[in-house]
Amino acid sequence: MRKFKVARGVVIVVALVVSVLALVPQPTMARSHKKAHLLFFTLSAGFKHASIPTAVQVITQIGDKSGAWDTTTSQDVSVFTPENLKHYDAIMFYTTGELPMSDAEKAAFIHFVRSGHGFVGVHSATDTFYMWPDYLELIGGYFNDHPWHQKVTVDVMDQNSPIVGFLGKSFQVYDEIYQISDFQYKSSHVLLKLDPSSVDIHNPRVWRRFYSWPLAWTRHDGKGRVFYCALGHEDSTWRSEWFQKLMQNGIEWSMGTLK
Repeated sequence: MRKFKVARGVVIVVALVVSVLALVPQPTMARSHKKAHLLFFTLSAGFKHASIPTAVQVITQIGDKSGAWDTTTSQDVSVFTPENLKHYDAIMFYTTGELPMSDAEKAAFIHFVRSGHGFVGVHSATDTFYMWPDYLELIGGYFNDHPWHQKVTVDVMDQNSPIVGFLGKSFQVYDEIYQISDFQYKSSHVLLKLDPSSVDIHNPRVWRRFYSWPLAWTRHDGKGRVFYCALGHEDSTWRSEWFQKLMQNGIEWSMGTLK
């Protein structure tokens, strides 16, 4: 009889504990959607592209409309401090030339990416930091002239890619077309390439290379995820629905929210 009372008491206590816990809000196992933060850096230390204001407007609107990120724009290199960069999930460059960043600012920038954050370069981001080897390792190649400014055909090299797969086998665009030197082809995953049959490859400004003319790729630098697209000189490109989707996919991939 005594054993029964003890067991019954335990049951009563357990029941009371369960009842009380049921009244306490429990943490959910489903991850809530966290809005990310993008730093869009647009300082021109060389040629200044007229489409930069359009690019800023479009990137900001994409983030606001999708709810995927909010955008902070800057042309001030003082934003590159370890403390400030803690507020961001990815950095995007639409830049030119040797940006006037100090060694400490460069170190903060590179550490930010390599420690597991995102970097997105668009158009003239490859026309930036020719004198800084770490930047080549980050972005994967350098601008080497633009022999074509016309309507071209672009081939989609990875139709299973979550970034460019929606574009099909190929598409056409009117834009300024870069050719790339020093391309880090072994460590880059090419997403888009120029179809050479759509241009005059006998132009004296054309430099033929075995990796042809890559126009978009992804790569990793340390734990960081890097996406680059050479298109974007024209306002019309930025205002195209397909390009906006491409940019959204690339930015979200760099942030790790698009697998």
